[in-house]
Amino acid sequence: MSETLRCIGCGSVIQTDAPGEIGYTPKSALEKGLAAGEVYCQRCFRLRHYNDIQDISLTDDDFLRLLNSIGETEALIVNVVDIFDFNGSLIPGLHRFVGANPVLLVGNKVDILPKSLKRSKLIHWMKEQAREAGLKPVDVCLTSAKRKHEMAELLEVIESHRDGRDVIVVGVTNVGKSTLINSIIDTVSGVRDVITTSQFPGTTLDKIEIPLEDGHYLIDTPGIIHRHQMAHYLGKKDMRIIAPTKEIKPKVYQLHSGQTLFLGGLARFDYLRGEKSSFVAYVSNDVSIHRTKLANADAFYDKHVGGLLQPPREAERESFPELVRFEFSIKEKTDIVFAGLGWITVTEPGIVAGWAPKGVTVVRRRALI
Repeated sequence: MSETLRCIGCGSVIQTDAPGEIGYTPKSALEKGLAAGEVYCQRCFRLRHYNDIQDISLTDDDFLRLLNSIGETEALIVNVVDIFDFNGSLIPGLHRFVGANPVLLVGNKVDILPKSLKRSKLIHWMKEQAREAGLKPVDVCLTSAKRKHEMAELLEVIESHRDGRDVIVVGVTNVGKSTLINSIIDTVSGVRDVITTSQFPGTTLDKIEIPLEDGHYLIDTPGIIHRHQMAHYLGKKDMRIIAPTKEIKPKVYQLHSGQTLFLGGLARFDYLRGEKSSFVAYVSNDVSIHRTKLANADAFYDKHVGGLLQPPREAERESFPELVRFEFSIKEKTDIVFAGLGWITVTEPGIVAGWAPKGVTVVRRRALI
């Protein structure tokens, strides 16, 4: 295959080795495309024929190039984050790249949080967390890409802030950005009948431009890899286990000091010192939690990881990173957050430790719920 063979939809160099990366197309599709004289990457093909935008991954160089281009274009920046993994889905340093452009922060997957959590409190919390990360959004809104009525509300908010500018949608991988974009396309197509597959112009390498009625564009960008997310170390089957698809059910544990909770084989929570108290785990309903004595925890993990403690699976046990320990002194109600997996709420003062695969962050924050 010629190195200069490019997708006629977006201009990316065609490659058949790395699904999920820029320019990928299956070999069988490439052969058909060459025979027809029209070679598209898989992403552009699915967009043209199914109105389906697929996320793709960026290299670190692509990441920097994309961020630098954001500040050079006058636009409203729509930063999509996963509410369930808020800390893990913020784009590192985004505030340094947006220039004078306003940022609208969109919290996706609101439907998986307990209904007892009021939206007003969640929005206030998101604003605080964003400011701590150096980001000053002009507005914060909540949505679920699966609910069409919420797309109409999101479009109204976007319209109120864009002031006749383009709209650039950014987000790390696994925040549901592509589902959100596809839902917007379906919403607009169904209501106004203004967007069809033939109206999507190909652009360069990594962006897809969706025309708006006033001649400006809604610009989709590839998902940015956040290397401190749990998802970076898991395959698709395990991602289905740890990524909630419906409202999570909090799991309450009464722990004495010297007890440990394992979140599958992916993470570990130690209660080191304090009075007997309640701890609440907020993880996917499919993640199994096992309690054991702290004194036996290391041996228990070594014996059962890949078996009783899954994920990871037995076949992935050897390649899975070792767990690294983070210790915290807790003085008030606090969440211990395992990036990309969930969190455990500590309700009383004490000393705790969180363990996660090497490279995945464990942080504390003021309790969300």
